[in-house]
Amino acid sequence: MKFGGTSMAGTERIRRVANIVRRQQAAGHEVAVVVSAMAGETDRLVNFCREANALYDPAEYDVVVASGEQVTAGLLALTLQAMGCKARSWLGWQLPVRTDDAHAKARIEQIDSAAVLASMAAGEVAVIPGFQGLTPDRRLTTLGRGGSDTSAVAVAAAIHADRCDIYTDVDGVYTTDPRIVAKARKLHKITYEEMLELASVGSKVLQTRSVSLAMKERVRVQVLSSFIDDGAPPADALPGTLIVAEDELEGADMERQMITGIAADKNEAKVILTRVPDRPGAVAHIFGPLAAANINVDMIIQNVGRERGETDVTFTVPHADLARTQALLEGQKEAIGFNRIISDGKVAKISVVGVGMRSHAGVAAAMFKALADRGINIQAISTSEIKVSVLIDEDETELAVRVLHTAYGLDAHDEAA
Repeated sequence: MKFGGTSMAGTERIRRVANIVRRQQAAGHEVAVVVSAMAGETDRLVNFCREANALYDPAEYDVVVASGEQVTAGLLALTLQAMGCKARSWLGWQLPVRTDDAHAKARIEQIDSAAVLASMAAGEVAVIPGFQGLTPDRRLTTLGRGGSDTSAVAVAAAIHADRCDIYTDVDGVYTTDPRIVAKARKLHKITYEEMLELASVGSKVLQTRSVSLAMKERVRVQVLSSFIDDGAPPADALPGTLIVAEDELEGADMERQMITGIAADKNEAKVILTRVPDRPGAVAHIFGPLAAANINVDMIIQNVGRERGETDVTFTVPHADLARTQALLEGQKEAIGFNRIISDGKVAKISVVGVGMRSHAGVAAAMFKALADRGINIQAISTSEIKVSVLIDEDETELAVRVLHTAYGLDAHDEAA
């Protein structure tokens, strides 16, 4: 069971979490719990580091920011004990959670679970702070922002849990953002691949790394709300969203829907380089420096060559990297040989995702027609086996999501809404 920062924000909410955990243990389950720091606490600790030393040592930064989860782990163990449950905390170095030495963005390599399994078998709830681990030379590490989801999936894999329940401030994964489309439907099941695509194109329910780890280790993940009444049924009976391997969606489930979900991401910026020489190696001169600067390029379009052996190259980068991208390219102008840079930060990427695309033709055509019918211009397109993404004007984001949600038959019917 994993609880996020909003679920752990203060004594009352921690007591609510303890009640949810206690009910699972009372139902006969052996339970491990991974907790995040209280909402806002990690930001507060990060600011302390910046105030102490603007050029802070990442290893000492990890020592400071990992303390937020240590506090909530101890408080939850204390609260469970007050309710009559056997419980204890296991810090990252006590399990231990072994990571590489990339401080502030470490990756989990192995979890030694023998001691915690013995404790759980003896009826003790194991409370584990998320987001932290231990380097080979026994320094504390953190996994990067949002790393508690990854911790939870890694712990679930290490102890061979039947399921990893991730409790958040939403009650599952929806066909799209319910704040944009009132008729968005909650999905009862979704594949790892679909969740990975949705997480990578703007859905904020789960961190991408946690989904890819769950897929690799085949950990069944359920997304639930921790903001439920005390009298609500236990998680086993709650209709959250289960994230599973594709082979679990057999028969009628496999044919259930051509499209599973629609995501919107306004964190995109478009860059056009005009009159790039149309010769071998030209695009390498563009994207090589961007890769070296760790700037992720998403959509790429190379227009049909002009008569003078020139072409226009269009691509997108994260909005936060737009200024750096322009500066890098201006510095490489002579080597690349382009005429000028045109940029646009007011764009959005709209993506439709579904494993049903593999067996249904016409998904992209339906998307293009639905947008065209509402006068929404497509500026760029990218596809994968189970995803089609288009770039549009940012002001048309909500309209595009609503139009596509209806076009693919995803709207909930009134009786089921």
